[in-house]
Amino acid sequence: MYLHIGLDKIITYDEIIGIFDLDTTTVEKNTRESLANAEKAGIVENVCNDLPKSFVVCEKNGKRKIYITQLSAQTLAKRIETPLSQKQL
Repeated sequence: MYLHIGLDKIITYDEIIGIFDLDTTTVEKNTRESLANAEKAGIVENVCNDLPKSFVVCEKNGKRKIYITQLSAQTLAKRIETPLSQKQL
């Protein structure tokens, strides 16, 4: 299954390691440092035009990638819990 995380970016469910809320997780110094190090390493991609609300940590073919998105962690989690095939149209 696929998950739309912002702008034109779509990832597969099996790539996702975790979905995190920016407001609650960046309170910790370790998280801020990890995100800063990931950005320096060039593995952070911003997929939003608005205020970022969450980040998604992914791994594909042994390569880690972090996506910053304007969608909330709750919204992304709901999209995973209710795939399109199960939604009422």
